[in-house]
Amino acid sequence: MMCYYRLFVLIALSSFVVESRHLKGNSYELSNFHRSGTNATIEPKIWAVLVAGSNGFVNYRHQADICHAYQILKNGGLEDENIIIFMYDDIAFDVENSRPGVIINKPDGDNVYKGVPKDYTGEDVNVDNLLAAILGNKTGVRGGSGKVVESGPNDHIFIYYADHGGAGILGMPSGVDLTAKDLMNTLKKKHAAKSYKSMVIYVEACESGSIFEGLLPKNMNIYAITAANANESSWGTYCPGEFPSPPSDLDTCLGDLFSISWMEDSDIHDLRKETLDQQYQLVRRRTAVDDMVGASHVMQYGNKTIAKQFVFNYMGTNPNNDYYSPSSSDDSSLTTTPSSVSQHDATLLHFWHKFRNAPEGSPKKTEAHKQLMDEISLRKHIDESVNQIISVVFGQEKVPEMLNTVQSAGNPLVHDWDCFKMLVNSFKRQCGSTSRYEMKYSRAFANMCNAGIGWTKNQSRDWFEK
Repeated sequence: MMCYYRLFVLIALSSFVVESRHLKGNSYELSNFHRSGTNATIEPKIWAVLVAGSNGFVNYRHQADICHAYQILKNGGLEDENIIIFMYDDIAFDVENSRPGVIINKPDGDNVYKGVPKDYTGEDVNVDNLLAAILGNKTGVRGGSGKVVESGPNDHIFIYYADHGGAGILGMPSGVDLTAKDLMNTLKKKHAAKSYKSMVIYVEACESGSIFEGLLPKNMNIYAITAANANESSWGTYCPGEFPSPPSDLDTCLGDLFSISWMEDSDIHDLRKETLDQQYQLVRRRTAVDDMVGASHVMQYGNKTIAKQFVFNYMGTNPNNDYYSPSSSDDSSLTTTPSSVSQHDATLLHFWHKFRNAPEGSPKKTEAHKQLMDEISLRKHIDESVNQIISVVFGQEKVPEMLNTVQSAGNPLVHDWDCFKMLVNSFKRQCGSTSRYEMKYSRAFANMCNAGIGWTKNQSRDWFEK
């Protein structure tokens, strides 16, 4: 049965109705307390939540990004108790990984997997656990380490997410995807609880600007940077056949362009002297590449005055970078943009190179060919399914409008977020894949909801129970 059928039935039915620090070992320890005489005043802590929203070796780059981010924070002086990591953890020892226990984020890179805490892995990487962890709700998490953001009113929070995305949604490997509205409601609750001083969010995903466009107020002391605007792809990099390429034994993209840009900058700079805006400008230039094909527009949202603060407030800083000079040889790499591949096409690239590199006549060649053909067939099936759903519900003439209509700048993606959430997550259940190709159609579902498609909670429940 076509995967669109159940979704169509539901739609058809419903259409009728500044921190002190001191040197400790190889990193700066961010002090929790500063004592003056007999009085003790609490100094701000830095809390970090790092999220890889995918699984599968084909999505290697997302977990590599998160592991790299952990190393930056750890070298910057943050303690593991203040870093919460969500990642499926199926890459390091995957049978396709020719380097067991090793993950790299650039062709000549170090092993970024070493020492990474396993807070939430496998099926525990889900929306409910993530939102509970951000809120500091220990009773709300199920499984995992139980670690949550127990921040106070003086603390700084850094959230970094890397994965596939679509208009209004961020992918998660288990259960439903995260909608912009659910994330925003969580951030509003966090703000109302007065449990942070300021927050910085970096998001690597296609159409990631739609997560904050028209939704993130300026009065919540949150500053967000996204890899792309609300309407465009973000880009994988260090991919097979591109320049620079990964080692020949790894036929998958090692990183994402936006992510490696801010992290490779953080690797070498003294973050006590670099502001968030300076990092944004560097990443924007490296990612946009003068608006060439293979580039995206890095965006800012929320309280942009926070961008005047130093990156140190949210990531710490590596003492080895204290004598960093802008004229150093490492700095030239930050102005060079590696080749990139659309997030939507990285899976096809992986399977193509896997097929091309397999020995002729071998079982590996046969299996790689099957994987490539299956992915192509799946994409064709999803394309046809979405087109047929729109055609049946609205008429063939409305297909281009539903696929391509974009909200004007400053407006949120959709008016009825409950409708949108139901449609995208039910489509994921019926047609979802590791490549997350189906996410490219989330805008179409938003446009369908904006056009007046509705449903009742009972209809939705009854449909899923069939």
